[in-house]
Amino acid sequence: MEKKEKEIKEPKIVKNEEKQSTKKIDKEKIKNKVNQFFNSIGFPVMIGILLLLKTIYFYQDTISIRETIDKETILGTIAFLSTIVCLICTLPNKGRIITTIIVDVLLSVLLLADNLYHTYSSSVLSVAQILNLQYGEEIMNTIPMLMQLEKFLYFIDMILVGILLVVKVLKIEKKEALTLKKQIIKIAVCLVLVIGLLGVDGTFIERAKEDPFNKDMQVKKSTIYGYHIADIENTINIKKQAKYTNKEKLLEDYNKLKEEYAEKYGESNYDLQGIAKGKNVIILQLESIQEFVINKEINGKEITPNLNQFINENIEISNMFMQSYSSTADSEFSTVTSLYPMENGMSYSRYYTNTYDDIFTMFKNEGYTTSYMHGNYGFFWNRENVYKEFDVEHIELKDEFEDISENIMGYLSDELLYRQAVEKLKQYNMPFISYIVSASSHTPFELWGLLDESKVNIDVGKYKGTFFGNYLESVNYADYAFGVFIDELKAANLYDDTVILLFGDHNGMDMYNEEMLDFLKSTNPDLTDTDIKLNYIRVASAIKIPGIKNIQIEKPVSKLDIKPTFAYLVNGNAGVSLGTNMFARKNFICLNNERIVTNRYYYDEKWFEIQSGEEIHLEELPEEERRLLETYYEDMRKELDISVSISINNLLK
Repeated sequence: MEKKEKEIKEPKIVKNEEKQSTKKIDKEKIKNKVNQFFNSIGFPVMIGILLLLKTIYFYQDTISIRETIDKETILGTIAFLSTIVCLICTLPNKGRIITTIIVDVLLSVLLLADNLYHTYSSSVLSVAQILNLQYGEEIMNTIPMLMQLEKFLYFIDMILVGILLVVKVLKIEKKEALTLKKQIIKIAVCLVLVIGLLGVDGTFIERAKEDPFNKDMQVKKSTIYGYHIADIENTINIKKQAKYTNKEKLLEDYNKLKEEYAEKYGESNYDLQGIAKGKNVIILQLESIQEFVINKEINGKEITPNLNQFINENIEISNMFMQSYSSTADSEFSTVTSLYPMENGMSYSRYYTNTYDDIFTMFKNEGYTTSYMHGNYGFFWNRENVYKEFDVEHIELKDEFEDISENIMGYLSDELLYRQAVEKLKQYNMPFISYIVSASSHTPFELWGLLDESKVNIDVGKYKGTFFGNYLESVNYADYAFGVFIDELKAANLYDDTVILLFGDHNGMDMYNEEMLDFLKSTNPDLTDTDIKLNYIRVASAIKIPGIKNIQIEKPVSKLDIKPTFAYLVNGNAGVSLGTNMFARKNFICLNNERIVTNRYYYDEKWFEIQSGEEIHLEELPEEERRLLETYYEDMRKELDISVSISINNLLK
């Protein structure tokens, strides 16, 4: 019996061993085939295809770019990536694999960076940003809020390859060198393909220069890769971006444009010229305060009760738009000079030694004491050097304030800034002009360092803990601090006879934040895409002029209009200014990314009617209306050419 049992069991053991052996052989075969593919030109080809899919994902996930992308853009992208793959295929095996991995990593990181930065600032990255790395902290603080799980799709192939290399499934093999004849044929075929593709690539790169101020259009016309190549070339040869190299010619065209504006729009809607002459002036720049929070409630409480009261008692400016690339420094530059800012922060980091017709000089010529205040250190955005160049008499940065016991997000809290600002204002000779910049409602809006949380007195409900909820809370605190500022000015007898202009420096929320859109739709169920785009660039604003009430400026205005407006109010000389007096009749403004806002229309690569959100086809408009919109576009290009030339070539020197 025992022998029979053994005889029965032994064949089963053999079969199991055979199965295990077969499985091992199958695994080895699969492993060998995978490794064989890894060590062939199939690997860079596969990575090229994956990079194409990632790039298409980038186009689709970056909303304002998605709207412009067409088949030609995709074909151009294929041409660029094919060029890279063909070049890689000319390399020997080890070099080919390593280069493929490096290229995959670099381009994937670039796509992710462009994606996140576009969400943050509505603009793709420029190599010029290297000069602003010291200011990257404010962007880095925002990244956790911008990162979503699907963003890891950019890296899934790299993660997989990395794991397979670590567990030694993949190995870089030493291959026998090809014969000279085969090597020559291989290189020749690849080079022929590369030469042909380079011709296509070059065409796409040149197309990026057709829209020098609109990066979304550059990406559409030249692909994201063509844009970056053209951007590097433009940064190296930046002077070629300037239309004007001669001051006389620039001023000739500038004066001609301003004369046209004066003829069409120069008449003022109100008789306010010189009304503020000799009065104190405060320009208050509010960090990230957008217009959509004004006069709004959440869970039964006003988000900005103090700002609401100030705006409702004085002159509301309901359509103030930013020119900046989401940089506080850009907002300051536009306000002070009435020019368009260069690439994010570049006006303050690179062109600060230029000569400009600045607002401080204008006021100084009218006998004003000039000052600038900010609760950060002077190195940030190069402000100490910038305002010395503007010849500001009192530069009050963080080092100049005695009480720095409360810091929010690393900046002096708005409350401490305002309380001490009033003490300093009391000591100045009058009249004074003071430009004060707040910072507590800075991204990521988490109010780190706030000592008394009861100063935030709204309940954001379902938005609690979200980026949008944090934004509303930080705005509510900024409003509390603004109330303290007004009270302190009144206690010091500085309020009644002082002109106060306030405005948000730039957007706080990204354009399509889901919670924000939910909030906006609760007050406007018929929200259109045009409404959303205008909401992104519209900031809170109002002006108090002693003795003037019940005025509302509803037409579009911008930061460029601030200096000319004060020139009108104090009878000053605005010098070279691309903005116009807000109380005059000019009814359109331009942004430095080739956008235009009018009373009725919005231009964003195409014309849209603001009320309906519908696209407008110029050929279907009456002749007079069509010509008017074409003139707006022509004037926008003239303004941008003049402004860029002044900055790049220092033409007001």
